[in-house]
Amino acid sequence: MRTIGYHHGDLRRTVLDAAVDAIGASGLDGWSLRELARRAGVSHAAPAHHFGDKAGLLTALAAEGFDLLAETLRQAGTDFLEAGLAYVRFATEHPVHFGVMFQPKLYRADDDAVRQARDRAGALLAQGARAASPAGGEDTARAGWSIAHGFASLWLAGALTVEPGTDPVDAARPVLRRLLER
Repeated sequence: MRTIGYHHGDLRRTVLDAAVDAIGASGLDGWSLRELARRAGVSHAAPAHHFGDKAGLLTALAAEGFDLLAETLRQAGTDFLEAGLAYVRFATEHPVHFGVMFQPKLYRADDDAVRQARDRAGALLAQGARAASPAGGEDTARAGWSIAHGFASLWLAGALTVEPGTDPVDAARPVLRRLLER
């Protein structure tokens, strides 16, 4: 989707930001395109013009989320532990994107932008897994992803008992390190 200039500047970005705010406040079911338009201060037709429908907007959020995740993993380098910690950092810094990305029934999972960004993120995770365990790269990648994703999900749900003010990445480090112990 290309960005179209508007008196608000980047209307597409404005609507995506409004979606993140609305979903963060009300959950995935508690918003509408009309609500996003109100939040963004634009006509009620503007979000539909850019995204078509809710699935289109969520597709854009999922693609953006996978892009952000891929960039976060790229910055972590090939160290598998650091990639896992970067995954937790991404999830806790972008909880709305994280929540949308892993509910593909809500968006068009076969969209080219989603698929390409998801594949980039997956390739970076697999690269770290191969470095950590050359013989078991794919299984190691799945194990690492499962542990990091599970930890992040539990953290976001408030299901982990931790001291107030604990950094999620610091809390995840010993958990993820267990994967690499032999």
